Amino acid sequence: MIIFFKKKEDKGKKVDEEIRAHIFVTGRVQGVFFRENTKRKAEKLRVAGWIKNLRDGRIEAIFEGDKGNIEKMVDWARRGSFLAKVDGLDLVWEDYKGEFQGFEIRYDL
Repeated sequence: MIIFFKKKEDKGKKVDEEIRAHIFVTGRVQGVFFRENTKRKAEKLRVAGWIKNLRDGRIEAIFEGDKGNIEKMVDWARRGSFLAKVDGLDLVWEDYKGEFQGFEIRYDL
């Protein structure tokens, strides 16, 4: 299930900067509900993007949204879900593209 978000409108209020983070997570991160828990966290924070397993045992994800919420997502991914053991996280800040309407788990290895 994909939850869709509406774009925020600026009605005289300050709108947070929108950013994009591309991460690769290493450690015991497959088979421990890391992707599902990341999806739940992203939906709670209204972060768009995707997450998927890689053949080499890592997880790859892209997060887009308000800077503060993206930073929270990256911090969460550094710790991971309850059963996960994150050994490392590579982070690349990219230009915001606004190409996602929600957050999804991808299954294309």
